[in-house]
Amino acid sequence: MTPPTRRRLLQAAGLAGLGAAGLSACGSNASISDDPHELVLWYWNRSASPELLEEAATSIPGSDSHVRADVIGTTFDTKLRTSLAGGAYIPDITYINSNNALYFRNEDQFLDMTELGADEVKGDYYPWKWDLGTTPEGRFCFFPLDIGPTGFYYRQDVFEKAGLPTSPEEVSAAVTTWEDWIALGTELLGATKAKLVNTGRHVYDQFLNASPERYLDEDDAPLYLEDGSAVREAWTTAVAAIEAGITAGIPDARGPDQNAAWSNGSTAGHINAAWWAQILQESAPDTAGLWRLAEQPVRPGNSGGSFAAIPRTCKDPEAAMAFIRWINTPENQARAYEDVQLFPSCPASFDSLSYSGDFFGDQDPLAFFSKAAESVPSSFISTWESLVSGSFALELDNVESSGKDPDAAWDDAVAAAKKVLTKRGVLS
Repeated sequence: MTPPTRRRLLQAAGLAGLGAAGLSACGSNASISDDPHELVLWYWNRSASPELLEEAATSIPGSDSHVRADVIGTTFDTKLRTSLAGGAYIPDITYINSNNALYFRNEDQFLDMTELGADEVKGDYYPWKWDLGTTPEGRFCFFPLDIGPTGFYYRQDVFEKAGLPTSPEEVSAAVTTWEDWIALGTELLGATKAKLVNTGRHVYDQFLNASPERYLDEDDAPLYLEDGSAVREAWTTAVAAIEAGITAGIPDARGPDQNAAWSNGSTAGHINAAWWAQILQESAPDTAGLWRLAEQPVRPGNSGGSFAAIPRTCKDPEAAMAFIRWINTPENQARAYEDVQLFPSCPASFDSLSYSGDFFGDQDPLAFFSKAAESVPSSFISTWESLVSGSFALELDNVESSGKDPDAAWDDAVAAAKKVLTKRGVLS
């Protein structure tokens, strides 16, 4: 049975989330605003440039419409999914976070933007980011906004104290594999007692974020069950880091323990996205000039970023598409970076951007991460991934925090994943 047929059967059986409820609302007045020239945008704080939104509130270039931007709080996904399911109070345009795969089951709720001319600007964006906006049915429903290319942040002063390589070029050359990276962390620990990273789960996540393969394939088959799968390798690597003692066991909660570890150098590294540069500066301001950026093992990945989508109830799809294209031109993505540090998904945006800070010494994080973004692999994120990934994260935390046997923890994670996928009809 082909994947599209299988999904349609799931939808018909009421197992695909909110699709059936949304379809029942066809022909109803689902819009938030009665003004035919006012398009309502839902977004969350700092996911869009206030300057650009202010301009769009007057007029969307190339149309007779304007935008009313409504900030939605921490319940963003719940509110959007509830509105789509009820067929009422639906925005004309919505931003969606990096979890856009959650909406693949309900892609019929969104317009295919290729039918609105999106492909005319496809070449302006990093290909892997564009691919992430395409559903398993081949419909382009999620337009690229910002991205999160990753790299290895490290404390150069702590590395120097440990007698390790210190320049970005030397460190990059020393950690081309995850085995090399763990070995470097072991040297660091022996020389200074400093940890290389805060948690084993962080190692696991960033391994997968840089992998072209994740939990399930496009046929919804569990890849993690295969020998040598990316999930299994990520697990093995994270366990190796934990057993080597190079993880601090401090959750990535942006709390005082994490900030103190970065400030005092007891944790001397971090692998994550471009937007973490600002978090590091805010978390450990007294360490300005001590941090550097090196290439992470194997290849860079992507962590975070967001998309724009047009619900099928939009009152003026052409105007909505005009807005999305306008706010995401290379020039306007550059403005959004300068305004709220949204890292551009348009390579050409960097032609008009520059960096003048000294938190990373004489290193330019814009240049570093824009280059890293060129090597991020394309990957497929299944709509079911969020249902199984938590099981592996939980069990990995059990290995690190309570000393659970890694093999037993793996078996328990696989069993929990199978249970939830079977319950949803993905597995029989």
